[in-house]
Amino acid sequence: MIFLLYFIVIFLANTIGAISGMGGGIIIKPALDMIGFHNLTQIVLYSSIAVFVMSISSTLKKVRQGTKLDVGHVLFLSAGSIVGGFGGNKVLTYLLKNVAENTVLATQIIIMLVILFLVLLYTNYSDFQLHWLNNFSFFGVGILLGFFSVILGIGGGPINVSLLVLCFGFTLKEAMAYSIATIFFSQLTQLVTSWSNGSFVYLDSRFLLVILPAALLGGYVGSTINTHVNDASVRRLYNAILIGVMLLNVYNLVVALGIIG
Repeated sequence: MIFLLYFIVIFLANTIGAISGMGGGIIIKPALDMIGFHNLTQIVLYSSIAVFVMSISSTLKKVRQGTKLDVGHVLFLSAGSIVGGFGGNKVLTYLLKNVAENTVLATQIIIMLVILFLVLLYTNYSDFQLHWLNNFSFFGVGILLGFFSVILGIGGGPINVSLLVLCFGFTLKEAMAYSIATIFFSQLTQLVTSWSNGSFVYLDSRFLLVILPAALLGGYVGSTINTHVNDASVRRLYNAILIGVMLLNVYNLVVALGIIG
């Protein structure tokens, strides 16, 4: 039953993540926290693997569909996300080794709730954009995105999309395409670093037999749907996901603090 539940969660999360550019981890991480079958280290790794596989599937699909991305922008964003992802992994590893797991989880949730609230406000009530279209800016923003995507275990999510719109003046769909490309590199860094420090010993390979096909299928289905929906529909989905994930994180925070459960 738990394997089926994981398959459904990851497939649906990655489908929605590929449609909206959020990457799936923003849903997978809190959903697996709520299920509570694995510890935080395992959940972060499973989420990273699922999001990484989704980014490959979704990016390949978009390339075949003729989606145009500026190679220079992608390279500098990705280089920054690798640096940020490495730093985020170092901080997260230190916290998991030296701080109580529930404290780390509660801190992750609180930071995520603040970010999601700010993203919701910006997406719906502000048209302000900076148009920082230079390589230094792409690299710097990539560092920030890579750091938060790894330390929060969410793969980037709405942070990527909103920050790309704010800093570079992208449309929502353009930001989603760049977001998925950036997620690939930040999660690759997370996985390589986790492998090198021995964290993969905590994984149960049986779950990978569920996670990998669910992630691939979700990325493919989501990127296919994305080509057939307009910006207004994507924005409605984006808002619904933000609100739903915020509510899920509030529940997880209450549990982590020992108020219920």
